Amino acid sequence: MKFEELNIDERILRAVEDMGFEEASPIQANAIPAVLEGRDVVGQAQTGTGKTAAYSIPMLQKIDPDLKKVQAIVLCPTRELAVQVSEEIRKLAKYMSDIKVLPVYGGQEIVKQIKSLKAGVQIVVGTPGRVMDHMRRKTVKFDHVSMVILDEADEMLDMGFREDMETILTDTPKDRQTVLFSATMPKAIMDIAKRFQNDAQVIKVVRKELTVENIEQYYYEVRPKNKCEVLCRLIDIYNPRLSVVFCNTKRQVDELISDLKGRGYFADGIHGDMKQAQRDRVMADFRNGKTEILIATDVAARGIDVDDVDIVFNYDLPQDEEYYVHRIGRTGRAGREGLALTFISGKEVYKLKDIEHYCKTKIKAKPIPSLDDVKNTKLEVLFEKIKETIAEGGISDMIEMVENHVNDEDYTSMDMAAALLKMVIGDSLDRDDDVEEVHFDMYEDDNRMVRLFINVGKKDKIKPANILGAIAGESGMPGKLVGAIDMLDNYTFVEVPAKHADKVLKAMSNAKIKGRSINIEKAQGGRKKKGRRK
Repeated sequence: MKFEELNIDERILRAVEDMGFEEASPIQANAIPAVLEGRDVVGQAQTGTGKTAAYSIPMLQKIDPDLKKVQAIVLCPTRELAVQVSEEIRKLAKYMSDIKVLPVYGGQEIVKQIKSLKAGVQIVVGTPGRVMDHMRRKTVKFDHVSMVILDEADEMLDMGFREDMETILTDTPKDRQTVLFSATMPKAIMDIAKRFQNDAQVIKVVRKELTVENIEQYYYEVRPKNKCEVLCRLIDIYNPRLSVVFCNTKRQVDELISDLKGRGYFADGIHGDMKQAQRDRVMADFRNGKTEILIATDVAARGIDVDDVDIVFNYDLPQDEEYYVHRIGRTGRAGREGLALTFISGKEVYKLKDIEHYCKTKIKAKPIPSLDDVKNTKLEVLFEKIKETIAEGGISDMIEMVENHVNDEDYTSMDMAAALLKMVIGDSLDRDDDVEEVHFDMYEDDNRMVRLFINVGKKDKIKPANILGAIAGESGMPGKLVGAIDMLDNYTFVEVPAKHADKVLKAMSNAKIKGRSINIEKAQGGRKKKGRRK
């Protein structure tokens, strides 16, 4: 359906055209007329289906630009989503200069928000907690509120905002219009709808539209302790410019960040326990490409809007089928092709079948790539670059330099090319038993640990993460194999698998940690089981 057929204000239509949209999405085509009629609406829709415009367009049309009072409240679960929604509303209101939109959220000075509110704002987009703060301070008054929108209502419930949501709905005028959008429809959502809405129209995107057709989906059967190794191999083979890795827990996000950084990948992550400034920095780095791999929990990922994500990795299989759809929708946007790769183990294969049934799609099995696969992929990429460089020309000076060195020394140009190749690719090309051991011994069940002594500690302003990153980065051993790290004031004890101890000692012999030269050696004694990292 064309937007022109939805009885939309001409100024909004112009803004929609400027944004490049031609046809309304299914959720927009159904929700916009209902909201314009003044009906309460319950909409089930995922991120990426156009739900923001579905409620923003009729909301803007109902605002009185001459009344400089808050007339609409949009509640969002996270700061990221609140900012994103505010930006989209502003784009839609491009030709409605008298309408002001303000995002309010924790982590930003409330004094600035109060100043903006006093200047006159018609639409407030905020997290429930910060909206409640303004209610208590009486800096937001609900006397003229005619519409309340709950966006990602299920996430707000999961984050513990139910009481705040109910308080806000109770304090707004009873004759207001209430619009609720949610990716899932648990009983708690329907209870809120029943209590605070009047004869709401339920609009649900049919299941076949929940999955993007241009996303290829595959799965790998992986033992839990081998996931990081397999993830790294897949990243090396596919070489995505940007990728998102989904984990089910905050702890797993932190561990994976540490492991990937230790292996030299440009990775970072976000979850609910991180401070807002840190989350903002991570997202900014991801959008500009400084961070290539974003690791996130489902809750923290709400509001992420990056169009050119090449691959989504389901490091942990989500418990809810709809979360799977939400995750993979991060790739294959704006008409691009996308790729979703999922790790499963044991009985999770049955859960995967449920997801396939729900999505009405086939998720195909793929074998775990070997080190030879990774090596060959790197070589293919490098040789393609070499061919491109030769085709571009301008290498005659380089040929002369090579010839001069070949004539002066007892080796051939082929020897020199092979040496340069080794310098670029590294020792991973060598069929070296130690390299194979580091990657494959982790599949064995020998848990014997060796304790190492390092002559730096807390007084040197060094943290366990620095020790872990140095060991993993220098030795190539996966960070998750490192055991307990016991830091004292002047020195540190760290446990590593006995079979890798000599390799770690050799690799760390000339290493530096935070610019400081260290001494590392075996400590007396050892333990049988891996301890918990301090």
